[in-house]
Formats: sequence, C-alpha cells, structure tokens
Amino acid sequence: MSGETTFISPAARDALDTWLTQTRALKGRSENTIEAYRRDVLGFLAFMTDYHGGGQGLGPISRITVRDMRAWMALTRGGDVGPRSLARKLSAVKSFYRWLAEREGFEPTAVLSTRAPKYTRKLPRPLAEHAAKQMIDTVELQSQTGWIAARDAAVVTLLYGCGLRISEALGLTCAQAPLGESLRIVGKGGKERVVPVLPAAARAVDDYLTLCPFPVEPTRTLFVGARGGALNPRLVQKVMQQARMQLGLPATATPHAMRHSFATHLLNAGGDLRAIQELLGHASLSTTQGYTAVDTARLLEVYNAAHPKAG
Repeated sequence: MSGETTFISPAARDALDTWLTQTRALKGRSENTIEAYRRDVLGFLAFMTDYHGGGQGLGPISRITVRDMRAWMALTRGGDVGPRSLARKLSAVKSFYRWLAEREGFEPTAVLSTRAPKYTRKLPRPLAEHAAKQMIDTVELQSQTGWIAARDAAVVTLLYGCGLRISEALGLTCAQAPLGESLRIVGKGGKERVVPVLPAAARAVDDYLTLCPFPVEPTRTLFVGARGGALNPRLVQKVMQQARMQLGLPATATPHAMRHSFATHLLNAGGDLRAIQELLGHASLSTTQGYTAVDTARLLEVYNAAHPKAG
C-alpha cells in the first residue's frame, strides 16, 4: 500500500513534512535517509487511514491502538517485507510518532511499545590483511590511463588506511591536499572526527594529483572523473568489483569492506576498541564491535592483558 496513491489528511501530511524538515536540519540526515523516512511513514499513515475508513485531522493518529499496530505489521509482512526492513520502517514510524505526540500532547505508548521483529544482523566481512593490500595493488591495474589508475588506488588506500566511508573520501577537496599527518572528517550527522593519515595514503594522493590533468583548485573535489567532475562512487564500486573477480575474492569485498578491514586489523594489532570507535566516527561502541571481526582467542588475549584482575 502506498502513501503516494492513498489519501491521508492534509494535517497529517503537513505534520510529516514538518518532522522531515526538522530531522534534516537538526540531525543532519542525508537526503536518501529523509526520503526513506518519508516513504515509510507515508505508508504507515496511508494504512491507518484505510484501516479506520478515512478520517480528518490528527485525531485518528493520536488514538492508534496496539491492535492497530499489529494489523499494520501483519499486512506489511504479508507484502513480502523482510524482518530487517520492517524493523527499519517501525523505527521511522516511532521517531515520527514520538515527535508528534510531544507536539500534540497525546499518549504514544501503543506505538512506542511495539516490538520490532527479530532478525539476524549481517556481520561485516573484512578482508584478510594480505587481501586488502592485494586489492589496492589490483585496483591500480584496472585502467590503462595512468592518472585514473593512480586515482583509484588513492581512493581505496584512503578507505583502508584511514577507515573512511566512501562518501567521506569522495567528499574531500583539494584544499585538504597535500595530506598532512591527520584529516578532519565530517561524517554522518555532521559529526567531526580527526583521523591519522598513513604516509602510504599521503603518497598515493600525491601521486594521483601529480598525474591528474585537471587544475588543483581549493573548492574542487579532490577525486574527479574522466571529465573533471566529482567522482561517482559507482565507479569505485565497479573497479573494486573487477579487482575482486581477478583476485577470487567474494562479493563482500566492497569499498565499505575496506573500512571494516581497517577496524579489524587495528584491533588485531592491539588497538583499543574505544579509540577505534573515535577513528570510525561511531556514536555507539556496539556499532564498532559489529565492524570488527576478531576471533574469541584474540578477545581473550586482549581481556587478559587489560583486566586488572587477570593473571
């Protein structure tokens, strides 16, 4: 059922628009995230409108019951929506409803107490250390144009060497070059962090800029496409896909896997989990734990070395 084709009251639509505007401004959510919120909440409101046989204003929304929520979740699951997607939809609905209840002064318990379906969280799959290094070397071989080959190698080196998201690497500007010993990165939600830059990463960027045929201007994005515009992340994904096929690596060897690898290899080398959390820009330590794939023996080793009662 789609909120685009089913009528909802103007008051409900205005409330949704206001919430999305505030969420965008105050929480720094990306446009893709805002659009996903809009679709999810519109679908919910459309269902409630049909389920209750129409209704004007915000009154019907304020009287949603536990039974209503169960009906919405059942219908959504029946539409071939998996538990992970349903949990995401419910999270968006709860955020909107919490905000609306505070603004309108009604009791939101029926919605907020609804439990998300259980699902198995997909753990990230970092590359082995030798595979991460092979990936960087092989990516450079995918183009016969020297500066493009150097560009691709520099991007992937930054993903692995600094733990950057691909959007963060491609968001760098020429004003930040040449790279120093650290980079100030603005990540999700506008959160800033400082990450150290390995000499190998700085050299890779220098090599790329030396070969790049386009003028280095402070406001220009650091990494550009063949025509001089901002580099499309799809091109990085494509070149890594070619490289992983040549290396016999699984489909999970993506740009984001290089970030996972950065975290895992740091922890394997004795890095502190909270320090790695800061480097990755995670708000929650549990998110960082999910990014790292460290076997039980290594975790016990870290525990025994650090716990005051160990030994």
